[in-house]
Amino acid sequence: MGLWFTLALMTAAAVFAVLWPLGRRAAERRSGSDVAVYRDQLDELERDRTLGLIGESEAAAARTEVARRLLHAAEASEAGSPPASPRWHRRAAMLAALVVLPIGAAALYLAIGSPNLPGAPLAARSERSAESRSIDGLISQVEAHLERNPEDGRGWEVIAPVYMRLGRHEDAVKARRNALRLNGPSAARESDYGEAQIAAANGVVTAEAKAAFERALRHDPEDFKARYFLGLAAEQDGRRDLAAGIWRRLLASAPAQAPWIELVERSLERVDPRAAAGRGPDPSAEDMAAAANLSPEERAAMVRGMVERLAARLQADGSDLDGWLRLLRAYRVLGQVDRAKAAAADARRALAGDSDKVRRIDEMMKALGLEG
Repeated sequence: MGLWFTLALMTAAAVFAVLWPLGRRAAERRSGSDVAVYRDQLDELERDRTLGLIGESEAAAARTEVARRLLHAAEASEAGSPPASPRWHRRAAMLAALVVLPIGAAALYLAIGSPNLPGAPLAARSERSAESRSIDGLISQVEAHLERNPEDGRGWEVIAPVYMRLGRHEDAVKARRNALRLNGPSAARESDYGEAQIAAANGVVTAEAKAAFERALRHDPEDFKARYFLGLAAEQDGRRDLAAGIWRRLLASAPAQAPWIELVERSLERVDPRAAAGRGPDPSAEDMAAAANLSPEERAAMVRGMVERLAARLQADGSDLDGWLRLLRAYRVLGQVDRAKAAAADARRALAGDSDKVRRIDEMMKALGLEG
């Protein structure tokens, strides 16, 4: 309602702006102000001559010049007044202003406007703009500081992850490289540098990134990021078996609640048809040979068979904690939630004598989102 009222006021103002000059009478002729000035000058010259302030010859010359200007001004005044516009022209313009202008404006707005678009509250807009200005301002401050102090390794380390989140990958590579140079090598810094290189290369593990991950593993053989991306490098090089082996070992050593488990499982799924079984038992040589010639549906059936064999083995011998964890993850990947919960209950009964193992089962169920 407020929008339409505002638009009506604006239209009325526009109409008034058109009608005001049209409603006035035709402009009067020039008032002859220039003519009056020159006549006053003639009177003043006459007074000066009478008082003896100016000679007769000078007065005559001045009177001639002023008279010439007076004549010119009088002629211009008479010729310069435009004829009055015909009355019917003014009436047509007034009608157009009263009728055509409002209707045309309304039709145009309904055609290209958005009357139903919800408004954006000022508070929300101010909050967003303030937040944006705050982030940009902080980044600008850090960048200005680093420009003055390019050897501040701490500053480069602080701004590098910000660049990554903002998609400024080339800047992130520079920041990671400087942090590594100034703060010294470590597993985390080498891995972060390699990750920035991959982001800048649109997901390709470059030779420089691979070298950084290998250096990271020399500092810490268990560094997750380095191990994962070296598996990705093997996959991109066409060495799918090597990638699968790297990722299987990574999953085998994964803590129950590690947030990256699902990522590694999906990656393993790309290179190994057994991945959907959640790192089930290793197949025999005959299984591997047969799987190479199977269709996707047949390989899926093979995976389910492997899971069933694992479940049967655990029913016979429930002391294998790793086996239970693999089975729970396999059921979750296959979408068999009820069977996963039933297997967890069986695992708790089989491992009841070891509270630490029971806790690992509970942690796995929580990590898989199956608790409760």
